[in-house]
Amino acid sequence: MSEVPGADGRDRDAEGRARNARPRDGLGRPLPYGAEGVARQPEGVVRTPERSVAEAQALLDAGRPFHAHEVFEDAWKSGPKEERGLWKGLAQLAVGLTHAARGNATGGARLLRRGAAAVVAWADAAPGRARPYGIGVPELAAWAEDLARRVEGGEVPLDPVAAAPTLAP
Repeated sequence: MSEVPGADGRDRDAEGRARNARPRDGLGRPLPYGAEGVARQPEGVVRTPERSVAEAQALLDAGRPFHAHEVFEDAWKSGPKEERGLWKGLAQLAVGLTHAARGNATGGARLLRRGAAAVVAWADAAPGRARPYGIGVPELAAWAEDLARRVEGGEVPLDPVAAAPTLAP
């Protein structure tokens, strides 16, 4: 990947697809070209569901919810169709935490609630799956609703490490 934008102002990969090569900070915000950023999550990695949960938890614990979102997004795009709602909801929760940590109360609360509704709806629609891959769906939904209320109440920006959820209680 190039380190500077191409003639059209966008980074492109070898196949000509747009890719943003700018370095990013720990919350996924683009930094100026040449700045030192954090390592990015590789895209398109196929993991087992258990590995996805473990990697995402490690990233959340490290204060990198944007990167955890990318792990969930890989699972959502590569996993079984019937599980996409779960992974998409988890990705929305991670992005909601990202927005709240960046100081965006409106976007953070909205995505936290949307993600909570998605994971709860998925578990409700899948009998016997209240704890898919060890994920405590009821606890996670309660965490998201509580954090959304705090964010709306002005608790932004927040510390992503202190606010991170525990996926598997």
